[in-house]
Amino acid sequence: MKIRPRRLRKNPIIREMVAETRLSKDMFIYPYFVVPGKKIVHPIDAMPGINHFSMDELLKDVEKGLKIGINKVLIFGVGEEKTKDASSSFSNNTVVVKAVKELKKKFGDDLYVITDVCVCAYTTHGHCGILHDDYVHNDASVEVLAKMALAHAQAGADMVAPSDMMDGRIGAIRELLDEKGMENTAIMSYAIKFASAYYGPFREAADSAPQKGDRKSYQMDARNGREALREGLLDEAEGADILMVKPAMAYMDVISNLRQNTLLPVACYNVSGEYSMVKAAAAKGWIDEQKIVLENMHALTRAGADIIISYHTRDLLQKGWI
Repeated sequence: MKIRPRRLRKNPIIREMVAETRLSKDMFIYPYFVVPGKKIVHPIDAMPGINHFSMDELLKDVEKGLKIGINKVLIFGVGEEKTKDASSSFSNNTVVVKAVKELKKKFGDDLYVITDVCVCAYTTHGHCGILHDDYVHNDASVEVLAKMALAHAQAGADMVAPSDMMDGRIGAIRELLDEKGMENTAIMSYAIKFASAYYGPFREAADSAPQKGDRKSYQMDARNGREALREGLLDEAEGADILMVKPAMAYMDVISNLRQNTLLPVACYNVSGEYSMVKAAAAKGWIDEQKIVLENMHALTRAGADIIISYHTRDLLQKGWI
């Protein structure tokens, strides 16, 4: 035989030389859950290794992370005042606003701070928008989301990440940010976010489960790939700087399709359910955690993701997996 592909698999040196997909620490974003109070480091049962942090403890943990290369964080606020109209979400006193100010004050440009923009943790009903007659009203929700994004940007967030899936919210946020002199604040859109069962552990972490009904009238149907591309391209046209697919593992075809149809960076969110399944199986000794995590991360990158938001980030860097 003249053609023998195995020649390029002979030993680790040649395999590394011809590897088509490579991971870098610069690809990864680490999520944090921030709560009011002091001296709080509260483990999240459904997400082993992930905690709720009060602001003082958040600063300590971020400082540790910076030493191993975690220089991009995604901030979620938990335990805030819940109202029917989500008015607390755009207050200048939210734990997210306070955390952003303190993080930027202490770490400056050494840390890139991204904030999640969604009102599910700020509403009494747990939905990602404002309810009118038990239906999430799109335009009223967009108005609140834009105000929330502005509050985060004015606090010093480098990037805002709307995760609500309302129509037109990227354009509205971009317009308001620009109007208020925040034109350099980037937007990473949860452009393609599916109504997924993989979010279960996160809802414990964020205290954001809907009290009634589900989110299928605004988050995407898991069966729809063409519609996913449409959503991504709409957000690109409205001014998004980065397009995200969420969840990641079950939607690699969507990541790949988006990658082939946009010139923007493509992110994916390796979500809580994906993370917790690996952790649970590893705890039982059923899998090799390091090998599974690396295989998953390479698969996401191979599919076309330029950026990966993952709860595995600390393990990947602290344990020297990449």
